[in-house]
Amino acid sequence: MPGRAVRNSLTRRLAAVALAALAWLGMTAAMRAQEPGEAKAKGPTNRLAAETSPYLRMHARNPVDWYPWGPEAFARAKAENKPIFLSVGYSACYWCHVMERESFRDPEIARFLNEHFVCVKVDREERPDVDQVYMVALQAFTSGGWPMSMFLLPDGRPFYGETYMPPRDRDGGAGFLTVIKGIDRSFRAERGEIDRAANGLAEIVRRKLGASGSRRRPPLSRAMAAEGRRQLAAEFDPEYGGFGYNPQNARRPKFPEPANLVFLLEEHRRDGRQPARKGAGPGAGAAADPLPMVLLTLDRMARGGIRDQVGGGYHRYAISRYWIVPHFEKMLYDNAQLASVHVAAFEATGDPRWRAEAEATLAFVARSLTAPEGGFYSSLDAETEAGEGAYYVWSRDEAARVLGDAPAAEAFLQVYGLKRPPNFEGDRYVLLQPRPLEEQARKLGLEPADLERRLRPLAARLLEARERRPAPSRDDKVLTAWNGLMIAAYADASRALGVDRYGDAAAKAADFLLGKLRSPDGRLLRSYCEGRATLPGYLEDYAFLIHGLLRLHAATGQARWLDEARALADRMIADFSDPAAGGFFFTASDHESLLARPKDPYDGAIPGGNSMAALDLLALHRIGGEERYHAAARRTVEAFATTLSQDPSSMPLMLVALQQLLDRLPEPSPAGPEPVAAAAKPASAGVVAAAARVLDGEKPAAGGSFRAVVSLSIKPGWHITANPPGMENLVPAVLSVADGQPARLDPAYPPGTDWQPGQADGEKARVYEGRVEIPVRVRLDGAGMPPRLALKLRYQPCDEKACLPPATVDIPLDLTPVTKP
Repeated sequence: MPGRAVRNSLTRRLAAVALAALAWLGMTAAMRAQEPGEAKAKGPTNRLAAETSPYLRMHARNPVDWYPWGPEAFARAKAENKPIFLSVGYSACYWCHVMERESFRDPEIARFLNEHFVCVKVDREERPDVDQVYMVALQAFTSGGWPMSMFLLPDGRPFYGETYMPPRDRDGGAGFLTVIKGIDRSFRAERGEIDRAANGLAEIVRRKLGASGSRRRPPLSRAMAAEGRRQLAAEFDPEYGGFGYNPQNARRPKFPEPANLVFLLEEHRRDGRQPARKGAGPGAGAAADPLPMVLLTLDRMARGGIRDQVGGGYHRYAISRYWIVPHFEKMLYDNAQLASVHVAAFEATGDPRWRAEAEATLAFVARSLTAPEGGFYSSLDAETEAGEGAYYVWSRDEAARVLGDAPAAEAFLQVYGLKRPPNFEGDRYVLLQPRPLEEQARKLGLEPADLERRLRPLAARLLEARERRPAPSRDDKVLTAWNGLMIAAYADASRALGVDRYGDAAAKAADFLLGKLRSPDGRLLRSYCEGRATLPGYLEDYAFLIHGLLRLHAATGQARWLDEARALADRMIADFSDPAAGGFFFTASDHESLLARPKDPYDGAIPGGNSMAALDLLALHRIGGEERYHAAARRTVEAFATTLSQDPSSMPLMLVALQQLLDRLPEPSPAGPEPVAAAAKPASAGVVAAAARVLDGEKPAAGGSFRAVVSLSIKPGWHITANPPGMENLVPAVLSVADGQPARLDPAYPPGTDWQPGQADGEKARVYEGRVEIPVRVRLDGAGMPPRLALKLRYQPCDEKACLPPATVDIPLDLTPVTKP
């Protein structure tokens, strides 16, 4: 693993500090930081007072001598030969606030930082390029996250990183002061080792973000979309909705992931139009029906604590699969995308519930995140002086007092879970609807519509009382990209719901952005706050705003929105496109040079810039018939064909673009200078045969463990990627138990053999060929002794020319041990 190699190259002293800090970090998820009770920081201001970002200004009175990101900080670091401490966060980040209070206000810590480091503070929402680059480096040490605490050489190369750290040693773990003292000693005493570590991390960043992918790409095919759909179905939580379900880790956080829902709704629409799904590939029909996955997810979120049951809108994510307790920050981009999804669900089903859900979210945005000039603010914090989530939660007695003797007060307490045991600390409740409204209405002898009518004024009464509490801080910067998503949501609602005021809100925001967030030469700017527009726009600023303008054109028919979208698309192509490999870079061609120029293909909490750009260009082609837009869209989708073939569910919106692109192309479509005919490939599932057995002398028993071996037979001429695979973008072989099995596996993967793809320019992968045995330690639960276990192997099959989509083979393991006579 590259991160391990880099860490091993650090000095022994720094490694010891790292291990201690990492051990402590493993406990932070279960800990609560000291609640904020102190007054806001006072004292003289530092350089951040001149910034527009609310997150940066939050640190303006720290005794730390902060610099904003820029040449002044790097020039000082070089002149004084000091390392840079880079701290990256954002306004709605709870642990960012905690570290600011605990460490950056601490006079002793500030004195040491100021003497030995040049300190740079970054708002990741204003500078997502800086965040992307150094997050890749951070992930060599941890799983990533914010606040990001990185240590750089004066030229910007990273050599060490962490996330949140307590100010001082705690519970056997190293605190921030211990870490920075150890880094200072290592930087001065063993600079050569630090420099080598920095070189290794810089190379990881360049390979991860700067690679353009294989020159020999698989042909585009609808089988990629079918595989993406199958993967999402496999990750789907069948009881509570959402994705990333792991029955062995129910406490895993769960995010809304609206891009998945958009793809599945589009697949549902295509199923209705093309029941046979021609070209979907073998086994595509086995994938679950997409619409029920969408509706179950929307239902569980809408009834859960992730939804603000009193004020509307959605929090950022839930801390477990059940959607009960959220992380309480509210982000514009989540609510924009979910409003659009609810509108689409209403269009797909005609169910008025989804219309109402979209309207509740739009009402929240209008009330809490809309600027007088028409733009939309970025987020609301999770905490107030009373603690994280305190603004949103209720005790049963407090809610009952506010509701008073209203006739439906008892019904309200029942419907919103207040008669159950508390679900939040301090005997308080995150409001939610544990049971569907229809079921609650039956118990109360009412019709659902009647019950809803009675509850609505009581929710308004709670909202009125809540608004008298100290409110969470609001990040009032206006970001072009996120505003583009919100414009699209308002425009979608105006078109589908027939509400003129939604179209008016979209048009007002669009006029604001086009008037205030453009430079004189027509380029977009990223951020607007306190009357100042700053920073050059990124790919997502162009792609998301074009998306919003096209939706606004669809809602109103006004040509001016189409004209603006076309002009921005031309600028996007000119400034961001990759003429050599296709697709778009995240930064413009004349942007500040960082360690790498990212071209991230993935759709995450917000859509990937390349996915949205491809959809924009295809929409412009459909409207005007201009082939240059279709050609640019095709080159964008083709640029990511390798990822689409290997991990399609990571790019759900690119799959939507793929399907739209293939509507006009013969299939298969050549995707590279030397295309490989799809018909020449056998099905992925035929490459590997597998068997498993318990080793001689082992005696499986409930609650115990035993040794087994999994034997693979790989078809001649083929191989599968080893674990680890040795190269980026290859999917490792992963052995696991099937869902619901009472066991855990500890496989001891063999190292495999070296294999160098013809297009890899010296880079080697690790692969398995022929016959392979994987030793396994099986640990049985104590609940009972099954006669056999169902194992599965997920693998990536390749030959000398190309790799096929990942496949899975089922492997039965009889628990009767084999004994010799």
